[in-house]
Amino acid sequence: MTVRYDVVGGVATITLASPESRNVLSPDSMRALVEHFSTAANDDAVRVVILTGEGNTFCAGADLAGASNADAEGFAAAGPRALVAVLETMLLLPKPIVARVQGHVAGGGNGLVAAADLAVAAETAKFAFSEVRVGVAPAVISVVCLARMTPSHARELLLTGERVTAQRVLEAGLVNAVAEDEALDAVVASYVDRLLLGGPEALAHTKELLRRVPGMPHDEAFTRTAELSASLFSSAEAREGMTAFFERRRPSWAPPEQ
Repeated sequence: MTVRYDVVGGVATITLASPESRNVLSPDSMRALVEHFSTAANDDAVRVVILTGEGNTFCAGADLAGASNADAEGFAAAGPRALVAVLETMLLLPKPIVARVQGHVAGGGNGLVAAADLAVAAETAKFAFSEVRVGVAPAVISVVCLARMTPSHARELLLTGERVTAQRVLEAGLVNAVAEDEALDAVVASYVDRLLLGGPEALAHTKELLRRVPGMPHDEAFTRTAELSASLFSSAEAREGMTAFFERRRPSWAPPEQ
């Protein structure tokens, strides 16, 4: 099993489970990622998705063994398209994704981090955009990474391929938080708890806004968002949310207070 899928309490956890191969993005693991994210998307019981890995590496990127063997030409044709499918599935998922980065990240693994909505890294994790050092470019992942990272940091990290600390990629904008290793699960849980307080439809539409609005002309953006706002204010979810607010209780979709 290259990728494991578990659901507990409305949270689906997708785990890269090939620590012996440093959780590389093989054809099998990328197919499994798309399948598991799609399963989460279609399960009404799932509210939030956590993406993580086993071992001391979150994801080492492309399967270089596969890329350098006798079928390298086939890998070159299929590998990038498979990674595009994973990243697009993550971006279009109508539920928030939290990357729990428990170990080192290289190459395409940075794309998984960037395609998540929120990312928390263990302080001992290291990150490297290692593509240039093996003679390729971070092509596919640049679409998601450059949308998150500050330009000056992105230029340096993508061009040099240097291995850097979690704190450095926090400064670059690739992750949202860095946690002491023993506190990683607690910090991830704090994000998940806050996400579970949001309405499912509201979160899905907010993800869509974050993806689409920055690329829209202002007039088109205002027209689209005004229409969306009007439809949401008259929705059943909004009525329940506002009623709960005035009644000083949690809405029906939120977990009960502990």
